[in-house]
Amino acid sequence: MVVEYQKEIGGMMILIKSLKFRHIKNNIVKVISTLTASVGLFFLCWILYEVLKRGIGAYNWAFFTQLPTPPGIMGGGLVNAMVGTVLITLLATCVGTPLGILSGVYLSEFGKGTRIASAIRFINNVLVGIPSIIIGMFIYTLMVAPMKSFSAWAGMVALAIIMLPVMVRTTEDMLNMVPDALRESGLALGAPKWKVTVGVVFRAARSGILTGVLLAVARISGETAPLLFTVLNSPYWMKSLKEPVANLTVTIFNYAMSPYRDWITKAWGASLLIMMAVLGLAVFSRLLLRNKGTSN
Repeated sequence: MVVEYQKEIGGMMILIKSLKFRHIKNNIVKVISTLTASVGLFFLCWILYEVLKRGIGAYNWAFFTQLPTPPGIMGGGLVNAMVGTVLITLLATCVGTPLGILSGVYLSEFGKGTRIASAIRFINNVLVGIPSIIIGMFIYTLMVAPMKSFSAWAGMVALAIIMLPVMVRTTEDMLNMVPDALRESGLALGAPKWKVTVGVVFRAARSGILTGVLLAVARISGETAPLLFTVLNSPYWMKSLKEPVANLTVTIFNYAMSPYRDWITKAWGASLLIMMAVLGLAVFSRLLLRNKGTSN
């Protein structure tokens, strides 16, 4: 009995030491995680502060209503670049969103466990990691060089390819989160699978899919490299989608590299505009996900 009691006491001591050691490791990991998150948050706030401080001075009525001035001349604005950016982004969204949603639906609802779905999923994962400049060079070879002209069409295709894998992955994940009981209920009532997918599964996952669209738009809003190879830039109003079109990202690149102080200020202003747009889309998508979580 004494031996058993001593063994029990020894086991308790080992257990207490093990718990203390785990508690110490947990606190160390918490401290390291907090420090790294604080460092990242510090640099993020620093970037936001610098862009806001340097870019807010460029904002006036002319900045949002006038065309760019020739090099070395003060004044003017970037209204053509704003319109061009919105147009190219909308065109890319109109092409990339349906293709991405349909591909995600196939992977989640109709192609589960098939080799084709596995191949599509693998290719999609590869596309996520491809640098955007490679996509720009690909579209340049495919569209710009044969047509011998930069164009908004080429830029639209490049941005649509960039947002496609984001939409595919988001749609598949959101549809997989829908409980199978909803699908089974619809099928038990005699509805065909496509009708259950559209009327039941889509309705349950619509907030998540819309969030994926917003995140994909935010992903392509700040792209510069593919547009350098496809759209290029223009100081004039767009007359056709078959010619170079002004856009904010390439304008920022050109203005920031120039020796003119006024152009550099406008580059900061355009950067602030894009940053606020991307930040607004990110916040709005988070709110949609939060509302989806509370409604469930």
